[in-house]
Amino acid sequence: MKIGIFESIMTPAGHEIDFDRMLVNELVGIGHDVSLYVPQNYVFKYDYGVPVHFLPGQGVSYEGVSGLKKAWLSAKREFNRQRWFKTLYEYACNGQVDAIIVPTATYRYLRAVNINAIRKSPIPVIFVMHGINPKEAPKFFKEMEKLQECPNINAAALLFTEDVFGKKLSKVHCIKPPVFTPRDIEHERTANDSSTAKLTLGFFGQYRKEKNLDVFLDTLLSCNIDTEYEMIIQGATVKPEDAADFARIEQKYKANLQLEFWHKALIGQEWQQAIASVDALIMPYSATRYRYHWSAMLFTAIGFNKPVVAAADINPEVFEKYAIGLTFPASDNKALQNTLEQFINTYNERKTTYASELARANQEYSPRMFAQKLVEIASNVQ
Repeated sequence: MKIGIFESIMTPAGHEIDFDRMLVNELVGIGHDVSLYVPQNYVFKYDYGVPVHFLPGQGVSYEGVSGLKKAWLSAKREFNRQRWFKTLYEYACNGQVDAIIVPTATYRYLRAVNINAIRKSPIPVIFVMHGINPKEAPKFFKEMEKLQECPNINAAALLFTEDVFGKKLSKVHCIKPPVFTPRDIEHERTANDSSTAKLTLGFFGQYRKEKNLDVFLDTLLSCNIDTEYEMIIQGATVKPEDAADFARIEQKYKANLQLEFWHKALIGQEWQQAIASVDALIMPYSATRYRYHWSAMLFTAIGFNKPVVAAADINPEVFEKYAIGLTFPASDNKALQNTLEQFINTYNERKTTYASELARANQEYSPRMFAQKLVEIASNVQ
């Protein structure tokens, strides 16, 4: 099958890049002919090794902007999205591709489809939704209901349930998200391996002020821990206020030798080496959306065989099935302290269990199975 992947997100770093790369690699790995379709000013961080087609209309980044400028850029993005979809429709009609996958979509994409020629696409078009929260759900259903008579327009929602808040539509497919695995490094280390006497913990990912990093660090430093440990804190920042806050925290704790700060984005091999270098990942932040959107950081931990400490509202369905770490009630600092103490002090005696549970989770959330599921959706479209 000739599969076109359309990506318009202009982020310089982030899990969207790894997600696209995973998708390309896995689809090629199961024998499909993959090509990429991107805005005319798209800048690649990788050579995906597949043909690239640039679509008319520039992509838009919101990095470092707000207010009226952001509103204007949003309108520009919507205008260009219509151009991109129209061009993709033309490619679909002339047989250039057999199916199109949009790897990171929202209800706004569906709204655009409803006023675009692509709604009449002669080939399957699959919009991958990375979770749907209660606020977005009515808007999502409103647009998908309009598209129910469009046989080739489908949504693949990354969820842990068989429906979306109890509602099912024939063109909405609920599928489990995939793990992120090492692709540029040799990495066989698991939680069951013997390690140095010092336990290395990692706090990784995009930093936002809402993660309350200094509250977490104060809690960690107050723990009664009888194991030697170190903590690597990486923060990739997009907004100026987040960058300033991370710099403030780094300055505040710079005298503590157990803490090491990395204020930079990590991409590709450097990112993978950083994750591989730690024994466990700590995800103490909490937000309502984590109950409804899969956590790319959690699924990186699973893919790299790293046990975790996480707030209980981060994909609770995963922790109900697999003993891959410990959770604590969100925003409960005393519970966080107790959980950190328990996790760190018992790590060595529990690491065999963590390793076997991580292996089980990797089977269920396999990237190859995820790619096969998308192909199955495309193949079964009427």
